[in-house]
Amino acid sequence: MKKDSLKKYRYLSLVPALIFLAWITPKTLKNIGIDRSKLTEEQKRLPENAVSALKVADGLQVGLFASEPMMTNPTNMDIDHKGRVWITEAYNYRINLHPDHPHKAAGDRILILEDTNGDGKADTSKVFYQDTSINAALGIAVLGNKVIVSCSPNVFVLTDTDGDDKADKKEVLFTGIGGEQHDHAIHAFTFGPDGKLYFNMGNAGDSIHDKNGNVVRDIEGTPVNGKGKPYRQGMVFRCDMDGSNFEVLANNFRNNYEVAADAYGNLWQSDNDDDGNRGVRINYILEYGNYGYTDEMTGAGWRSRRVNMEDSIPIQHWHLNDPGVVPNLLQTGSGSPTGMLIYEGNLLPATFQGQMIHAEPGHNVVRSYPVKKSGAGYTAQIANIVESVDDEWFRPSDVCIAPDGSLFISDWYDPGVGGHQVGDLDRGRVFRVARNTTNYSVPAFSVNTTLDAIKELENPNLATRYMAWQKLHGQGNAVENDLVNVFNNSDNRRFRARAFWLLTKLPGKGSEYVNKAFSDKNEDLRTAAFKAARELKMDVIAMVKQAVNDPSPQVRREALIALRHNPSPEAPALWATLAQQYDGKDRWYLEALGVSADRQWDSYFAAWKQKAGDNWNNPAGRDIVWRSRAKAALPLLASIIQDPNIDPATNLKFFRAFDFQTDPSKQQTLLSLLSGNHPDQKTITTYALLQLDTTNLAMTDDIKGAIERSLEASKGTGQFLDLLSRYKIKTKNAELLNMAVQNQDEDLREMASKILIANNGASLVKSAVHKDTATALRLVSALGGSEDPKVKDMLQSLLMDKTVNIKVRQKATQMYGNGYTGQEKLMNLVSSKKLPAELRSSAEKSLLKAWRSDIQSQAKAFFNQGAGKSSLQPVGALIKLNGQPYSGKQMFTNVCSSCHQVNNNGIDFGPNLSEIGAKYAKEGLYEAILHPDAGIAFGYEGYVFKTKDGNQVVGYVTSESKDDISVKMIGGTVSKIKKADLVSKQAYPHSLMPEGLVAGMKQQQVVDLIEYLSTLKKKS
Repeated sequence: MKKDSLKKYRYLSLVPALIFLAWITPKTLKNIGIDRSKLTEEQKRLPENAVSALKVADGLQVGLFASEPMMTNPTNMDIDHKGRVWITEAYNYRINLHPDHPHKAAGDRILILEDTNGDGKADTSKVFYQDTSINAALGIAVLGNKVIVSCSPNVFVLTDTDGDDKADKKEVLFTGIGGEQHDHAIHAFTFGPDGKLYFNMGNAGDSIHDKNGNVVRDIEGTPVNGKGKPYRQGMVFRCDMDGSNFEVLANNFRNNYEVAADAYGNLWQSDNDDDGNRGVRINYILEYGNYGYTDEMTGAGWRSRRVNMEDSIPIQHWHLNDPGVVPNLLQTGSGSPTGMLIYEGNLLPATFQGQMIHAEPGHNVVRSYPVKKSGAGYTAQIANIVESVDDEWFRPSDVCIAPDGSLFISDWYDPGVGGHQVGDLDRGRVFRVARNTTNYSVPAFSVNTTLDAIKELENPNLATRYMAWQKLHGQGNAVENDLVNVFNNSDNRRFRARAFWLLTKLPGKGSEYVNKAFSDKNEDLRTAAFKAARELKMDVIAMVKQAVNDPSPQVRREALIALRHNPSPEAPALWATLAQQYDGKDRWYLEALGVSADRQWDSYFAAWKQKAGDNWNNPAGRDIVWRSRAKAALPLLASIIQDPNIDPATNLKFFRAFDFQTDPSKQQTLLSLLSGNHPDQKTITTYALLQLDTTNLAMTDDIKGAIERSLEASKGTGQFLDLLSRYKIKTKNAELLNMAVQNQDEDLREMASKILIANNGASLVKSAVHKDTATALRLVSALGGSEDPKVKDMLQSLLMDKTVNIKVRQKATQMYGNGYTGQEKLMNLVSSKKLPAELRSSAEKSLLKAWRSDIQSQAKAFFNQGAGKSSLQPVGALIKLNGQPYSGKQMFTNVCSSCHQVNNNGIDFGPNLSEIGAKYAKEGLYEAILHPDAGIAFGYEGYVFKTKDGNQVVGYVTSESKDDISVKMIGGTVSKIKKADLVSKQAYPHSLMPEGLVAGMKQQQVVDLIEYLSTLKKKS
């Protein structure tokens, strides 16, 4: 639910929505009796004015179904076969982090809301269950008399055994799941058309255990955890109703939030990016795919330097240049995505039928993503359904479909979107979207007869279909003829698919109906046939033999998935035939080839190479070599790189491919690339050296010569610095000094200065500082981001040296006071009165803004700044004051830009704030600035690292692999710490954004700042 997404931006390249929106203008509002321009902020928040804040797609209406005080803070929702709305409340949201917040000692509630008179408004509310074990539950699935509740570390099954709408029995389905009191935890379950459960968890989940506490293993015996063997980060799961036959269907997401299954068994979901990186995505789930949040092989974060690194952050965020990463269906820019469903009814307009419907609280909108098939994958667009006009508290947390086909929206209703923070505990809403919202008539429900159950199987409501499915499945072969009638004669393709899935479950009949569906003219049924065949563990080889000639790349995609881990001796040749149909453009098809060949790359690739012969070297063939993990692909990679007609500088993907090869022979292949006659041999040599494993590399004269040539060719570049670090070369300090001073890339200047100091280049730095002021200032700035004791000592010597220009000394004072240890060192110099008087002002400015609260307090006392208490009015009064955005922008530049960026201006340390006004209403912005400890953005939690050399580094983790941890420190500098050098890692007890940030500001300046931040929203 409320998630961490902060700010984010929508791509300018997104195509327009396919439908027109019926905008609610002031005139329209007056016609319904409400003129929002005349409402106060408090009046706008009232439930009776809620609908007036929303605009809805043409042909639809939106009505308020329920609100406070009937219910508050809905995190998730489901609708049963009676049309009743089930809500998980989160009044006790993150109470461990907010012990000062009011809370319910009895725990959070699961409510049942019902409209008993059909007027479109809930008039009764029942408490189905209340307990602290479901505090801020993130998922609910109502399946007959059983209710599955997702609340890390547990998944509970609550059963109403006597039909009194009270939970009588509580059982654990799964436990041991990470992310307790965390939004990146276990999410809602959904019932699939195949009778299985589908669900997902974000990257805080980490692992999952069965009800007895044993680690769950997938159907192949692999432990299900995020340790990279092979699974990482967030995952998508499938299992039987009792939790058995457990499968990991995809992995390496950040916070994938609610997976939705359509009638054919296709899966769809959203995934949230690290705050402020415009990388929110919508995914079609290619089964068993890797989705690239971290490096597949090492687990390193997306910011880590790598060959062929993507040049756009939203693309870089998901490692989309790497072989083995499934493409994204759609990247929506910024957002805080939550609940999702597939709409398979006909009450909503045709644009939305058969499509995803998705809650996006970060942008105060519920929208759809109409998809079109494209090769083996899909394309999608954005089409809004309901969007807020002017109420930034509208935070849709979930969406569900009622038995009549209408859409329900739960609204967390808060100035923020969660992420450990909550601004309001007393409000929450549920809306209903239909053609006419004044009448809510739930169709009569019955599964008393087979025909009744078949009729209910067509219902758009999932709980209704579940009951119909169970009734029909329980009758076994007795329902065969009736289901066959639907399969053969229905005009509703998705209804046919639902009948098909039940037919595959008939005792002894499954393969018969798989084959019938596989021969159907509807390609969606043919793809479903492959899915069913895999579930039934059928011998799929005969089907694949037919599928290699299928005109549909979607069907061939499923044929490839069916060949995954297939031991048949015929499988390699079939894979090769399918591989020959890759067109060199369809990344979905290429990744399906990769998924298919997992653990069998050598035999599959050999079969393809035999078929291709000498004609493999074309765009499609080169892609297959790039994607391959086969040993035999290594010499082909080398031949591609050495091809004089291919520019290695623009085809770095082939060098990157070596990172995904594990056969030891890759070392010899890379060595063979160090010399040659390519027109750009210097580039080839440089990147080959960067890919070599240096652990046991014999440094021959040839290799030394290659290194020297590459260093000369790559001066001034990141590759030059990478070579120095990789081969521990300490003879290029003059070049490093030049880079630290002259390079236009700030990151490279900092990297160069770090290596320079590590290479005992302090004397060079001191000499350079005395040459000219401009050089000295650039050099000191480049050094300032380091916590290295050598750097601190050198900066101290500079600031104490009165022969150095005063401007340089002032800058050195500022840089000396950077970081955890730097702030302490500078405070000690000041308090011991060892700091020269002419630097006192510089030190005072730095220390009074220290993010370490203890240092800031000492500084305020020393400089007689009082206790730092703000004289601000309460937030409720502040939001009524008018601010000036222009003046606020100046305050941002003066106060906030040292840690945050807006539209690429400022320091990239904290979350990007370019769209912070979409995530937080003004109330939320005030709370975030005044009380930063109350809601630390996910991924920005601070840690204190102590190393063997006595150094202390404080910052947040941007990447962690088997050997290294990369830590981004205040100022935006990244420090890479070898795990072998690490003594301790402890959580920093506060936000890295300091308390008392506004203590030195006048009230109007704070109001102006908030006014400016509130204008930062997505570009239209």
